[in-house]
Amino acid sequence: MTASMVRLIHYECSLFIPVRALLPFPTRSSLSKMRYLEFKGEGIPLLMIHGLGCASSFEYPHVAAAPALRGRHLILLDLLGFGFSDRPEDFGYGVQDHALQIYQFVEEQGLRRIDIYGHSMGGSIAIEAADLLGDKINHLIVSEANLDSGGGTFSRAIAALHESDYVNGGHLTTFNDAREAGNEEWAATMRASSALAVYRGARSLVEGSSPDWRFRFLRHPSQKTFIFGEHSLPNSDAELLSSQGIRVLIVPGAGHSMGLENPHGLATAIAEASSGLDQA
Repeated sequence: MTASMVRLIHYECSLFIPVRALLPFPTRSSLSKMRYLEFKGEGIPLLMIHGLGCASSFEYPHVAAAPALRGRHLILLDLLGFGFSDRPEDFGYGVQDHALQIYQFVEEQGLRRIDIYGHSMGGSIAIEAADLLGDKINHLIVSEANLDSGGGTFSRAIAALHESDYVNGGHLTTFNDAREAGNEEWAATMRASSALAVYRGARSLVEGSSPDWRFRFLRHPSQKTFIFGEHSLPNSDAELLSSQGIRVLIVPGAGHSMGLENPHGLATAIAEASSGLDQA
């Protein structure tokens, strides 16, 4: 039993939440399985998608257990290549690839309506998945998502290498650099991530999409919210998105890794963002 499994068991036992741990979802495009935690509860299901080098099974149980979301139906999905999900060598690992898997997951689970939350790269994936799912999406909530091509600091540095160089040494260097910088949580989930998945995900963020994620986000018919961590401000998108009719919320006392830095604050923001409209 790994330390991460012990952590998950600790969440289940200590929080007394009816969670069916690590359910498998067979993907259509390969023999691989995505795995997810499902917190049974009320209302429209909320699907939570993690960022690059992260894992929903590690990052979001404390968010799910916070008072603002406790009792809600939540699905914490580990993308292929991350967390407890499989790590196929024949998968593309781009934003669109992951979005297609999420589309298939929602369809095959028979979910008529759903809210989606995505963080960072997971936000871009959530936007593409929402584009595919159309009016099945009730609320589209993203936190510090990549809206434009070019990537962020970490993804640009990773994508600047050749794939083989990153897989054969760059991934270990990135993990060690994060740990030495004191970013222990991200280092831990990076260590559990497929180097191929991290590299191709980073490259996809740098390359962007057409139409871009910003355009797709703005045009989607759902109720939309963009969340920032307080320590990530000022950011020009805070005012710009607000002026374009997007609800902007701030998680206090947190930066980009808001799910770890202030899980209760993130839960409160997600609950506020997904309030209103009909219930399942």
